[in-house]
Amino acid sequence: MIHFLKKYAAFGIGLIILIPLILILQFVGFIRIPNDSLLEVVLIFSFWWIAISLPIYKISYLKKNRKTLYKITGLIAFLIVILVIDSSFSIPDNPITIVLMVLFWFGLFYLLVPDFINKYKKFIFGIYGLAMLYFTYARLFSGDFENYLEQEKGAAMVLFIIPIPILILLWIYEQWKWLQTLKADKAKAELALLKTQINPHFFFNTLNNLYSLTVKNSDKAPRVILKLSDMMRYTIYEGKKENVSLKDEVEYLNNYIELHKIRYHKQVDIEFTHEIDGSIQIAPLLFIILLENAFKHGVETLSDEAFIHMNLTSITKSIHFTIENNFDPTGQDSESGIGLDNLKQRLNLIYPKSHTLTIEKSKKTYKVDLKIELK
Repeated sequence: MIHFLKKYAAFGIGLIILIPLILILQFVGFIRIPNDSLLEVVLIFSFWWIAISLPIYKISYLKKNRKTLYKITGLIAFLIVILVIDSSFSIPDNPITIVLMVLFWFGLFYLLVPDFINKYKKFIFGIYGLAMLYFTYARLFSGDFENYLEQEKGAAMVLFIIPIPILILLWIYEQWKWLQTLKADKAKAELALLKTQINPHFFFNTLNNLYSLTVKNSDKAPRVILKLSDMMRYTIYEGKKENVSLKDEVEYLNNYIELHKIRYHKQVDIEFTHEIDGSIQIAPLLFIILLENAFKHGVETLSDEAFIHMNLTSITKSIHFTIENNFDPTGQDSESGIGLDNLKQRLNLIYPKSHTLTIEKSKKTYKVDLKIELK
């Protein structure tokens, strides 16, 4: 809708200038418009402004799409026929002319917004069918013609005009819904892309660890392969779901910790305390990014006294996760890599305005505090 408004802003600006210009010319006496026909004249001027300027603006498009050009030519020819019929009979409010003009406007709007017309054609034909019935009754069967001109004409004409703003508002609402759907689809696509980044990011590091064990012919390699297989299964099959149980996420984190314990020769103080409601559902693979960073940028930069302390709690629909680790300040930046940025983007997409992510970094420690409020 925004793109549509920007694209056709010139026509709107033209109409905004045209309508006051007509009123000014009427006021200074340059043109004379009967007071009871002012709205009709403004609408006719507006129509011809669009009818003439739009084909000129879209001339390159019309050259490439000859079918559309033929349809526009057919509509113009139909309009000319209506005007000839109306001038030939010289009958005020000629019923034949009114019917043909309604059909002309249907054709014009169908050319501009075919999907909208197809979707609401029953409503449109129904409301204009009732208007036509009332007009026919008022024009032909309500009594003498003078009585119609004095009493019924205004009401009959209003019935044709009232549906127009209703349909315009309905079209705006449809465009708003389409825009919301487009945003939702875009968010889903971005989220899917972020999930694909998690898998290679994690498994690349784990396969490097496994390689070092196989080179050394370590008897720990089979256990690492088994753990890695379990984690890959979870990541591939559970990771593509919108939500998983918090209990499964805890088990996944424990497997990751065990996998790293197998390969480390040094002593690492790893604490993972949790008090959760296992039935709570949460988006998968959120906490693993923080744990992986703690190992990669913390434990692996220290030769001794490395630690990782984690705590996970859940109360009703609130989840609180904290993780703290130390690191070597002379080593690489503890915030490097795509992991943390990935997490921030996923949280913004999945839990907008219902999460807080706080990062505290001192000279030797790094702490992340994540709170999520579930709906």
